[in-house]
Amino acid sequence: MSDESGSAVPSPDEQERTRILNRLKRLEGQIRGLQSMIAAGQDCDAVLTQVMAAKSALNQVGLRIIGYSMKTCLPSTDARSREEIVDEALSVLLRFVNLPDTWSQPGEEA
Repeated sequence: MSDESGSAVPSPDEQERTRILNRLKRLEGQIRGLQSMIAAGQDCDAVLTQVMAAKSALNQVGLRIIGYSMKTCLPSTDARSREEIVDEALSVLLRFVNLPDTWSQPGEEA
């Protein structure tokens, strides 16, 4: 694929992969910063604040991957029903957020 100037335009897959890799590189920098803070004997509150920021950044990467997967991988032409596809997506999301893999739909008993 190319734009009007003739240069190659990254596919949506490549663009998303680049976004995710950039986020991971920033996270890598955060982790290195944490290592430096601990090596320098920074106080616990400052270190824990950075740990929480890194944890949040990693969660954002995971959610971005899940969201991208739901947009591109779940719409399928195979024999699975829409309900099966949604159940699979929810199962992945629940595992990611550390919730039980069982859930009840609105109006169902848990």
